[in-house]
Amino acid sequence: MAVHVEANYVLGHSDGELERLRRQANLIDPITRQFMLEAGIAEGMHVLDVGSGAGDVSLLVEKIVGPQGHVVGVDRSSVAVAKACARAEQLALKNVSFHQSDLETLQLDRRFDAIVGRYVLCFQPDPAATIRLIAKLARPGGIVLFHEPDRAQMRSHPPVPSYDRACRWVNEAYRRTGVDTLVGLKLYSAFLAAGLPGPTMRLHAVIGGATDTDVIHLDADQAVILAPEIIRMGIATSEELGLETLVQRIVEEMVANHSVIVGRGEIGAWSAV
Repeated sequence: MAVHVEANYVLGHSDGELERLRRQANLIDPITRQFMLEAGIAEGMHVLDVGSGAGDVSLLVEKIVGPQGHVVGVDRSSVAVAKACARAEQLALKNVSFHQSDLETLQLDRRFDAIVGRYVLCFQPDPAATIRLIAKLARPGGIVLFHEPDRAQMRSHPPVPSYDRACRWVNEAYRRTGVDTLVGLKLYSAFLAAGLPGPTMRLHAVIGGATDTDVIHLDADQAVILAPEIIRMGIATSEELGLETLVQRIVEEMVANHSVIVGRGEIGAWSAV
């Protein structure tokens, strides 16, 4: 069964990006796990993880489905798939496998109890088309679940200028490269356009003060990864970015103002096929 869809992952698959994804997973996995459990993903299920990257979501799913279940991760990057396979092997997991494939040429000989994806639709030119085609890989009654961002939720109070500027620069870089940073709010209409029932939806976000370094890194790390594009497109100069001191400046401003920063909205949507 083939699925035809194009994607452009502007963040790339460098070692730095894969490390960013692992740091991100430590903070975001509990939110994704809550979405999965509420959606009905349970022990013994067979689950497909689309856009699996270095395997963070697949390994999270495996903890839910257990040894009687099975998880298949698919990603277009051979580097990401190799790292995911190595992680599964290190954990001696026999019920998790990873495959390199563009979604547009994905060939699988089974249907799944659930299909999940985290930060996948934001990179797709037509999220509804992606959902429609991916849903064909679910068994009747199977679950389709996506966890996507809403970066309009990001803010600081009292203001943290370095954080707010970095968020704006990252948002603009995404916008210019075709990434939909508000796709989370569009999931309901996308599911309907894909021919699925209106999904159940939830909104979460991370929030923290100056001691919550993971929250600070959640977006600062994206500014680091996207810096070459931000500079190339003239969004900000290297001096304005000041990557070597970006996190330090954010922390100092938060300490001085007793501020908190709010991360992007984390929106989960799921429906049965």
